[in-house]
Amino acid sequence: MRAPHEAKPTAQGLWLHTDLTGRRELVPELIAADIYPGQAAVPMVIDHLLMLEESGFLTIYQARGSEWISLRRTLKADTRTAPPSDCPPPPGHDSSRHVVALEGESARERAEARVRAEQVERDGEWAAWRERAERAAPPRRPLLLDAPPIGCVDHPNGRRENCGPCGTARRQHDRWLAQQRYTDQLVNWETQADGPGDEPW
Repeated sequence: MRAPHEAKPTAQGLWLHTDLTGRRELVPELIAADIYPGQAAVPMVIDHLLMLEESGFLTIYQARGSEWISLRRTLKADTRTAPPSDCPPPPGHDSSRHVVALEGESARERAEARVRAEQVERDGEWAAWRERAERAAPPRRPLLLDAPPIGCVDHPNGRRENCGPCGTARRQHDRWLAQQRYTDQLVNWETQADGPGDEPW
């Protein structure tokens, strides 16, 4: 609960991607691949590991010439059939605080851990979907850029003096704009009418 909010997905992922003693070698690339497959998440994972160590969620230590992590609290699991951990313990580790083996509850706790991991994955998918949905749409091309000229061939920008062809061109210009705007209104109306539960006209 003390883990920083932005690092919680990584914290929950570590529960599932460490051994039963809560340990694994600290290789950011492998941790990122396990928790965030297919994403360029190595820098984020490094930041999260430092946050989690500072908050007391895990310990980073050196042993056998490598760096390792050890979770302060691990998920409870049945260790009767689990292979022994190959990860070295952190300095000053109390062996009496190894993973607790519970009979009858281990299957439920493993299921709850799996549900939590799946929820983390779904939350990530929803966050990506919301980001795409909230991304600003490209600007729409103004109608005036495609509209016919307001003047005749001799006066494409119009003129103040009376000119019959300019008057005709201006009316065609206005009619074209009105028709395009009406078409856009119909498109919006059709889109709303085709919503769930509505019958198209």
